[in-house]
Amino acid sequence: MGILSKPFPRLTKQAFSLGLGLSLLTSNLVMPSTAQAEGQLRIAEQFGIVYLLLNVVRDQHLVEKYGQQEGLDIKVDWTQLSGGSAVNDALLSGAIDIAGAGVGPLLTVWDRTHGRQNVKAVASLGNFPYLLVSNNPNVKSIADFTAKDRIAVPAVGVSVQSRYLQLASAKLWGDKDYARLDAYSINLPHPDAAASIVAGGTEVSAHFSNPPFQEQELTNPNVHVVLDTYDLLGPNSPTVLFATEKFRTENPKTYHAFIEALSEAAAYVQNDKPGAADTYLRVTHAKINRDALIKIIENPRFEFTINPKNTYPLAEFMYRVGAIKNKPASWQDYFFEDATPLQGS
Repeated sequence: MGILSKPFPRLTKQAFSLGLGLSLLTSNLVMPSTAQAEGQLRIAEQFGIVYLLLNVVRDQHLVEKYGQQEGLDIKVDWTQLSGGSAVNDALLSGAIDIAGAGVGPLLTVWDRTHGRQNVKAVASLGNFPYLLVSNNPNVKSIADFTAKDRIAVPAVGVSVQSRYLQLASAKLWGDKDYARLDAYSINLPHPDAAASIVAGGTEVSAHFSNPPFQEQELTNPNVHVVLDTYDLLGPNSPTVLFATEKFRTENPKTYHAFIEALSEAAAYVQNDKPGAADTYLRVTHAKINRDALIKIIENPRFEFTINPKNTYPLAEFMYRVGAIKNKPASWQDYFFEDATPLQGS
């Protein structure tokens, strides 16, 4: 499949652990205390094909296009972080306006800001199976992990991968032991974890990631799937975009331009997979074979859409085990309701 994808290597090293998350923000972002004025938009994304809609928005200058239709010249700033904790910190500090992260981090920050900043999701980035893989032949299921294993995730106990692992653990051992595998988990950005899994010989024996890293890892015959999130939950939207109520309220034209841009990007990716692959390569500078990338994007289990799917079971689980204090009545409690309502679950 070619060299492992490692976009933005400088930020990857800075984001090696959550402990460095705040220093990364300080060195790479301007950190005002209030939301930006209308006409400015700061977006944070992470790693992988799940952020392809944002890649298209950026490459085709779609926010700027729809801003001009609103009579507004919008300046868009992009940054890349690793881990839901770093993304949530950036959003709450006022360093970014739109955050890209998993449903787990969304629910955490929604709960934390309930009745205050009121952070909610703006849209989904699509439906994708996330795979937990291992290069340890003795690990056939999550029940086989031992203290000798290290499971790489973007943010232990916070990232959507970590929450999925907790949900699977609760199903196997009961809610009281939902966090059993947190002790074996470590914080590591996807590009670095994928390189470790493929190379072998490191403390990292498993990695819970997303496309294209999981597909690249599986080209190694010594790597196998331990857990598929579609088996755990069915087709679902693991990654979303979210913002504060203040930003949405005070920047209606900028916000609307972003939603329209995202909708156009989703239609583009669904209808032109080769073009989308070229966009991903152009924006991320990933070192991955183009044909292999197109094959990954064309996976029939992938759906590039802004409508969230099957997110609520994770919310119910997180409330049940005490990970969030406020129980949402439905997925609509943690998504903004816009003029054109999302069709989700």
